[in-house]
Amino acid sequence: MNRLNKPHTTCPYTGPDRRHFPRRTVQVPIELQLEDSGATFFMETTDLSRNGCYVHRATPLSVGVKVQATLWLDADEVHVSGRIVTRHPEFGNGIMFLNLGETSERAIASYLEAVISEAAR
Repeated sequence: MNRLNKPHTTCPYTGPDRRHFPRRTVQVPIELQLEDSGATFFMETTDLSRNGCYVHRATPLSVGVKVQATLWLDADEVHVSGRIVTRHPEFGNGIMFLNLGETSERAIASYLEAVISEAAR
């Protein structure tokens, strides 16, 4: 598995949690391609859920920017479209996944179930 539950800097945002699915602290490689410019960024998630993720970026992207993302979940390469929904200066961005295909949704759900199982050991 990828690096699980690795400590990371705490996000300065302390508002209510509005997520539909719980997030897990897990670092997986992610490639973001901006739909507008085609610019590509390689990084890791700081957490992941079935409908989004958070990435650390010293210079966060603007809210509303649409992205194409590739996540590497162990052996699975998962392609999703997304939109930047949160921006924390000098910290990072929250990304909401949009229009997940059944295959991508199943791969993310299976990966997160494995993370939960491994963390329970």
